[in-house]
Amino acid sequence: MQIAFSAAASTAPAILALPVEKDLAGRAGWPGVADGHQGQANAAARAARFDGEAGTIVELFLADGDGASHVLLVGVGTGSEADWEKAGGALVAKLLRSGATDVTADLSAASPTAKAAARFVAGAAQRAWRYDQYRTRLPEKQKATLATLTVVGAPDGIEGAWADQDALTRGLELTRNLVAAPPNILYPESFVEQVRKDVEGLGLEIVVVDEAEMTRHGMGALLGVSQGSVREARILALKWNGAGEGDPSVALVGKGVTFDSGGISLKPGAGMEDMKWDMGGAGAVAGTMKALAARKAKVNVVGVMGLVENMPDANAQRPGDVVTSMSGQTIEILNTDAEGRLVLADAITWTQATFRPKTIIDLATLTGAMIVSLGNEYGGLFSNDDALADKLLAAGVATGDKLWRFPLSETYNKLIDSPIADMKNVGPRGAGSITAAQFIQRFVDEGVKWAHLDIAGMVWSDKPGATYDKGATGYGVKLLDRVIAENFEG
Repeated sequence: MQIAFSAAASTAPAILALPVEKDLAGRAGWPGVADGHQGQANAAARAARFDGEAGTIVELFLADGDGASHVLLVGVGTGSEADWEKAGGALVAKLLRSGATDVTADLSAASPTAKAAARFVAGAAQRAWRYDQYRTRLPEKQKATLATLTVVGAPDGIEGAWADQDALTRGLELTRNLVAAPPNILYPESFVEQVRKDVEGLGLEIVVVDEAEMTRHGMGALLGVSQGSVREARILALKWNGAGEGDPSVALVGKGVTFDSGGISLKPGAGMEDMKWDMGGAGAVAGTMKALAARKAKVNVVGVMGLVENMPDANAQRPGDVVTSMSGQTIEILNTDAEGRLVLADAITWTQATFRPKTIIDLATLTGAMIVSLGNEYGGLFSNDDALADKLLAAGVATGDKLWRFPLSETYNKLIDSPIADMKNVGPRGAGSITAAQFIQRFVDEGVKWAHLDIAGMVWSDKPGATYDKGATGYGVKLLDRVIAENFEG
């Protein structure tokens, strides 16, 4: 969808959207509405019990000669940035497949801040994303028609505020495209090439590690997951030096299992197709790095993605195997479906050895236990540093990518001790998300601040949200961009 800004509408728009703050539905006048229709607009708003709550819409057709003008009253709630974003998403959700091609939003009467107005436009642009390239017989009424959003009456500073939100939206689009892609199209090697093509020209340094180099590094944990697949594993690193030369202030590490069958510990067939999005953590890292580079963030960051496919083959690793990780620690494999933590173990070790970050944030669709705990409302947060955890929690509230913190302790850590190796890759049935986090923590170097985000319930949705339709949500990109902007940029 194209976005345009204008000081004022040049002609009477075919569809006019008017943002309305909560409890101001009965205002004295509506910009762009003829004087003779002001009373009608107020009466219609009252009849619909419209109170301006964020994301609510009243649709008006006001008689105009032989035709009618089309007006939408769009609630922006209390006027917070989050409410404006929700309103933008609601507007596009209403019109995307309606047959309308253009809508003009007049912000002049609502007087948002530049950041709030930019969030409104971002919410609209993000809600317009669709993944239809494999639908060759899509009915006409299901096709997207809305092509242009024109914003008039925007506040001073909108250009800069929108530039940042536009970069974020472009990163979010990359993440969603990766998460939505079918697994015969997206596998470790093609993931690398798709990301390489998508971030071309943004100034990101790209590093790719193949299986031969992984073998030289001793990455037995990650390679053990990959060995049952005909698709070779890869590590992809995107480095952004926005603050000049030097080690990155923060490393983002993502689990990228492009399809997870469970391996020898095979998953049930029902719903296995969903496991194409088991690379949602890596997808979020790729999208965040694109957003940071696109907005020229003044920070040094590296994004590392461990990319594998977990398949049941005659060569697949077995329950009972013992593998040696790059760190030298040995792992007894009890369940081959607990593979994400094995990928992260070597990816984190390699990241520390290669880039020496002071802070690591990893993201993974790691455990079904997290969905049991939190459903699809929050991602799980684990951390060895209270200040880092608090920053992530605050960013989650600000962006809507919400997090809930869980405990870590030596008592939980002992649950993954193995009688024949340094550790086993699963603990007992209880506290499954916590023991998974304890496993990952064993690979974090002393003195490194670390947070683990278990986002198993968040990267895919079976129902529409404020700024996304059913399917890939892009969870994590807004969260990481915000926490970096507020806490790591110079």
